[in-house]
Amino acid sequence: MTYEISTLMSFTFAILLLFIGKGLIERFDILQKYSFPEPVIGGFVCAATVAILYYFANIEVSFSLEVRDFLLLYFFAGIGLQAKIQTLLKGGKPLLFLLLLAASFIFLQNVIGMSVASLFGLDPKAGLLSGSISLIGGIGTTLAWAPTFVQDLGISNAMELGVASNTVGLITACVIGGPIANYLLKRHKLPTSKDHDLTIGSQFDEAQKIELSHYAVLWAWAWLNVTITLGYSIDKLLKATGANLPLFVSCLLAGIIVGNTGRLLFTKNKTQEKIIQGQKGLAMISDICLGMFLTMALMGLKLWDLEGLFGYISVIMSAQILLSIFFTITAVYFLMGRNYDSVVICSGFGGITLGSTATAIVNMTAVTSKYGSSPQAFIVVPLVCGFFIDIINALIIGFFVGL
Repeated sequence: MTYEISTLMSFTFAILLLFIGKGLIERFDILQKYSFPEPVIGGFVCAATVAILYYFANIEVSFSLEVRDFLLLYFFAGIGLQAKIQTLLKGGKPLLFLLLLAASFIFLQNVIGMSVASLFGLDPKAGLLSGSISLIGGIGTTLAWAPTFVQDLGISNAMELGVASNTVGLITACVIGGPIANYLLKRHKLPTSKDHDLTIGSQFDEAQKIELSHYAVLWAWAWLNVTITLGYSIDKLLKATGANLPLFVSCLLAGIIVGNTGRLLFTKNKTQEKIIQGQKGLAMISDICLGMFLTMALMGLKLWDLEGLFGYISVIMSAQILLSIFFTITAVYFLMGRNYDSVVICSGFGGITLGSTATAIVNMTAVTSKYGSSPQAFIVVPLVCGFFIDIINALIIGFFVGL
């Protein structure tokens, strides 16, 4: 028996699940200690409940999630609007280092995947489906490459392997960011950020005297819509030139253009109070949209896709998870500066390597909400995830498939 949940009801469930996640985090200290994101807790409660209904009551619940991806556009548009050119210029060297680290990790991830597949007597190339195809590439890359593995390489269960690995990776990516940051901060006795300056991903200072007005929210909403509209135009232009990048990257670029142009033209005519109000409105809308996106992403997980692949997936994903954690707390932490910004980037690196860009951002948001803002991390990580990593991943995948 299958139940189709309407778009409105699915959206309403996502809101309720955010409240459930918040309530559980407030109730259990361990969830607070390791900075587990509220959307992850609420979304996974839903995924687990749906799986129980499937296995024990023969009921399959399917959610309508059409609005999910649009919520992500709001978030990245907001990041772009708050990004200052000066911050982007400072991010040049870290951006290059993180890109090199990500490229190195893609190579290692595929070597691990092929090695474990060989140990299980499978075609070594089947391991790529539990490597960078499904993990760094995500479900979109999995869907794109699966026909090649089925038709050209004769791996008939390519789709199942990719989807199962992506499911486990996404769940794991959601929960390792906070513990990694907590470990690094304590292990290296690092000072946290003193800056809670109303940037996206930072907690608001409750003591501030400037209140958020409904006009500030409306103003921020209008600029977000303008930015997304421009983002669609940039996306069409990029596709016309042959560049096939995710739409959120175009919205991030549009936000950078609109935000910096606006500051150049209009900042002198505004009071500081209005500027802060606008920042608060922008941060509030963007953070809500990110939380709703990840909650709905986890709501859509079908855990029964792992059925029949438990042994192989358990071993190969355990190896991939251990590789991600070890690589993050060693190579990423040391090469990204051994400071608080590097810790925030590390909290998001699991999202890059095991889940998605959204997972990385949610992990970093949970950490900065507790320890303070890190503007550099919120620019460097999305740029690496969106601009470069898909191109590098495609080239490396092509190399291994051609062996």
